[in-house]
Amino acid sequence: MKIQFLGHSCFKLTESTGTTVITDPYSGIGYELPKGLEADAVTVSHDHYDHNNVKGVKTKRVIRGEGFYELPGVEITGVKSYHDEEEGRKRGENVIYKFRMDGMDICHMGDIGEDCSAELIEMLLPVNILLIPVGGTYTVDAERAKEYVDRIMPDVVIPMHYKSRHLTIDLDRAQGFLDQFDDEDVDVCRKDVLEFTRDDLTEESTKIILMERTKANDGK
Repeated sequence: MKIQFLGHSCFKLTESTGTTVITDPYSGIGYELPKGLEADAVTVSHDHYDHNNVKGVKTKRVIRGEGFYELPGVEITGVKSYHDEEEGRKRGENVIYKFRMDGMDICHMGDIGEDCSAELIEMLLPVNILLIPVGGTYTVDAERAKEYVDRIMPDVVIPMHYKSRHLTIDLDRAQGFLDQFDDEDVDVCRKDVLEFTRDDLTEESTKIILMERTKANDGK
């Protein structure tokens, strides 16, 4: 399967037979979505402008909320969670999406803000590839994101929702999250597309991969 980083919390996930899903398309964050985006489905973790720009993607299916969904070759499970540490009283609910693609479990945490709990972890496991916010302010910060990583123990972690070039939202940079891991486990790859197979997921320790939206897709 292929993961393309489109910026912020937006990824395009492509299963080997061609089924595609785009997560949390954004607007109003200082740069635009790439032009001409298409997908078989779009998932929305919560209804905030930097996560719900479904009009920016040509699709016939928008997935919102907890539950089980199916696409050709892809299974999607939405798990209810909270955007803050006060059971949604500050920022509302958040949906975590798990994608089963090519024999791998990919977990997109959306704007998770609640503290890590045994109950939530049990609902999410197992996870091979974890997409998690690390920029704080509106989500878990670097230290709380690290706790999720330690509890979930995925093969690969891809940080999202952090301060990047042109982003106008007040977030922390990803470096504070990266600094919590050994240098040999961190790959600042400067790529916007990665491909994974089951055979790639053989690391004894969790690999942290910082992807980068390319200049060609920068919208500037």
